[in-house]
Amino acid sequence: MREISKRSISEFNSKLKLKGFNVFQIEADGNATKVYSRKDFYKICLTTGKSKIHYSDRSFEAEGTILFFGNPHVPYSWETLSTEYVGYTCLFSEEFWNASPRAESLQNSPLFKLGGTPILEISAEQRAFLNSLFERMIHEQQSDYQFKDDLIRDYINLILHESLKLEPSKNYDQKKSAAERLTSVFLELLERQFPIESPEQPLSLRTPAEFANSLAVHTNYLNRVVKQVTGKTTSQHISERITTEAKAILTNTSWNTADVAYALGFEYPTYFNNFFKKQTGNSPTMLRK
Repeated sequence: MREISKRSISEFNSKLKLKGFNVFQIEADGNATKVYSRKDFYKICLTTGKSKIHYSDRSFEAEGTILFFGNPHVPYSWETLSTEYVGYTCLFSEEFWNASPRAESLQNSPLFKLGGTPILEISAEQRAFLNSLFERMIHEQQSDYQFKDDLIRDYINLILHESLKLEPSKNYDQKKSAAERLTSVFLELLERQFPIESPEQPLSLRTPAEFANSLAVHTNYLNRVVKQVTGKTTSQHISERITTEAKAILTNTSWNTADVAYALGFEYPTYFNNFFKKQTGNSPTMLRK
């Protein structure tokens, strides 16, 4: 069987998947919030500055110091709005966390679950204490201590327990209608499937019916709601996103057309060729040339 190379992803993602954990200090600039190709990890971020966070179907504007909890099962994005932005970020995989005999399911924590409280406002006193925990994790990460993974998990656990004592921020924008919320979740569910890193991991959701089933709504209702909110049908959104991904794969990999077609959920290469030409006016081969 011919070996298929995977798309290159950020160096950090590879490092994280190997060790299961990384912690680092955010530099004092507005480009500090890094963009990773995938969110395959849990994230705890202590930051000071001005930002806007979109978490599932809610949005939050922050100015000052906050503690943010990101979950790979809940889509989110982060906009840094200020030129001065400092703090710490801790990233870890579920496998890293579950290695502890005392580990509990992170998905059940109100800090990480959908509809939970992922953003906390932090006082100066609380910030000083949390800073010390992040600094200890950075120190242990670089040490040769035999049981440093266990110690780091203890520090994470301490952050979680301290956070559960705090009140969640009240600045969420929850004024969206039911239609807007459903549309937001649909778009995030669509985006969560990308980028495609290997033909061996093709798209799991490709049709409006599959998305509707995943969201536990009728296909006609999903179509009507998405069209009402965005002016485009679910099929248009899906086709546009698949086209964008197809262009990225064709430009950045050497996969043949059959591999690309399979990765994007097409049964036959001819189906993909016809789809791509209809969307772009060019064949996949012409794009590469």
